[in-house]
Amino acid sequence: MKIKANTRTLKIVAACAAAFLAQAAHAVTDAELDEAFFPYKKGFPTFPGLKTGMVINKSNVDQFKDIISPGHFKLIKDGWMEIPVAATFDMPLPKPYIEATKQYADKVKLGTTIEGFVAGRPFPQQPSASDPRAGEKLAWNFKYGLNWGDGAIIYPFYWRYINANTGAIERTLKFEFHFLNFMHRIVNDPKPNITPNPSQLYRGTYVKVNEPLDLKNTQLLIQAYENDLKRSDAYLYLGFQRRVRRLATGQTTDSFLGSDLMIEDFEGYNGRVSDYKWKFIETKNALMPYYKHNEMKKFHPDFKEADGYRFIGFTGKANCTPDITWQLRKVHVLEGRPVDAGHPISKRLIYLDAQIMTPSMSTIYDRKGEIWKSFQIGKAHPDFHLSINKDSGIPLDDSASMIDLQSNHCTAITIRGEIDPAKNPATLFQVQNLRGGD
Repeated sequence: MKIKANTRTLKIVAACAAAFLAQAAHAVTDAELDEAFFPYKKGFPTFPGLKTGMVINKSNVDQFKDIISPGHFKLIKDGWMEIPVAATFDMPLPKPYIEATKQYADKVKLGTTIEGFVAGRPFPQQPSASDPRAGEKLAWNFKYGLNWGDGAIIYPFYWRYINANTGAIERTLKFEFHFLNFMHRIVNDPKPNITPNPSQLYRGTYVKVNEPLDLKNTQLLIQAYENDLKRSDAYLYLGFQRRVRRLATGQTTDSFLGSDLMIEDFEGYNGRVSDYKWKFIETKNALMPYYKHNEMKKFHPDFKEADGYRFIGFTGKANCTPDITWQLRKVHVLEGRPVDAGHPISKRLIYLDAQIMTPSMSTIYDRKGEIWKSFQIGKAHPDFHLSINKDSGIPLDDSASMIDLQSNHCTAITIRGEIDPAKNPATLFQVQNLRGGD
């Protein structure tokens, strides 16, 4: 019995040592930087039978099941959509972000939460199945990634609620969305942080409804804190009531203004890292909705801008899916399960682009473990978009669709985004701004 006890003790010590080493910070090598930020340096990925110019539909999708997310495989199989395949392109991120990663990665480690993070990608090393916290590290990489850079505006931002059984557009909302990083800024002044910032906010999101009339001037403010263990504050201003109310925690998982999205769904995932248990599933090649906006062939006929900007068109069943090309890219598959037992979903399966580290595809499962919704966010290369976005190095959210497969309903999202810090003053992200927003 004594020998067994000693063996058991040695195993426990070894496991603890392995876990400690897995979380310990170390200097990032040039090879690791190349793998993280230049995954196509040695060539673009391939898959048997996949060719540029082909279309994947319900007649041939079984052949490509391994490179399509579960939600989108089901959509294609059921005749909701098709995927036109285009050539893969490289999308390098801004040099200051890569340089910050190299400079600061050796200071980052995981304890109860992240520690020592300054700027860049916290964990640039490739995820490993032997690392029990690999999934958590990927979640941190997304949180501190470059979704809209240091600050951006989406305007106009159209959401159309569509009954997929009839094709009827039930409602169209016209928004403006603003995003601002208060901390860990890498391109726009002030860097690295906006001061004063007594509440230690990390990121702000401000939303305003411009149309329709009954929702006009409805506003949402989300203040995310640097301390991930502190819940974000969310405030809603209802124009017809002319008052601000703070949203309860559970309301971020309710339908947002009658759409198929929860506030938690914004940008692919808009919650705390600590709200979920994260698991790294695998690294693989998969088809992702990445494209060059100016080279798309079809645009939306109803939405037009004075400067000539053309919005991405929609196609497929009830015109629920963006009419764009897809490409084969390296991805990390990440599973997230809510910590809260009362959460309306059982898990998210997120496809994180390995180079960009943003979730362009998500499959959302209901409490019974069945596929409920499928979310895609089309990413546009900034050099083939509005002139203000050129050379920014910030991949742009350029189209999106949340499809509820169980209720045959979708929210089709049409986007015009600008990387423009001048349109995102820090004062916009204060509660006082909501009261003065009429």
